[in-house]
Amino acid sequence: MSNINYSMIVAVSDNNVIGKNGTMPWHLKTDLQRFKELTTNHCVIMGRKCFESIGKPLPNRTNIVVSSNMDLEIPGCIVKPSLQYAADYANSRYDLTPFIIGGGTLYRQAINLVNFLYLTRVHTTIEDGDVFFPELDMNQWEVTSSTDFKADADNDFDTTFMILRRKR
Repeated sequence: MSNINYSMIVAVSDNNVIGKNGTMPWHLKTDLQRFKELTTNHCVIMGRKCFESIGKPLPNRTNIVVSSNMDLEIPGCIVKPSLQYAADYANSRYDLTPFIIGGGTLYRQAINLVNFLYLTRVHTTIEDGDVFFPELDMNQWEVTSSTDFKADADNDFDTTFMILRRKR
């Protein structure tokens, strides 16, 4: 991947769960609003299972789905066979801040390649989660922003929105 500022955006429980039974194990309206604000007008790169959990292309974004099935066609999406091909396509679109949005496999492939991590720490433990975010080596990251939010009628759990930048 090139010198473009690849970013990753994810909501993660205290025990690193990001998914359960093909969906996110929480409803967080403020996190969804943040996701939309940050990713609108950018390329979003996701794995096939992540796309299937969303169910449709995200509006006002270039949706790039990574799948080894080269016969896969998804209306409204660009299908690429690897993270590298997806990144090359984002480069060709002159997007200086493409976002990797999931799922677990793509996060593991990309964690050492991204420059920024937009992390929502969901303050709960999900005992029966089945998709996990890779363990972060915090010696490689600096927290540039951190904001706490309390649970309310629209947000199942307390959360912390963080922006992390890879140390150079």
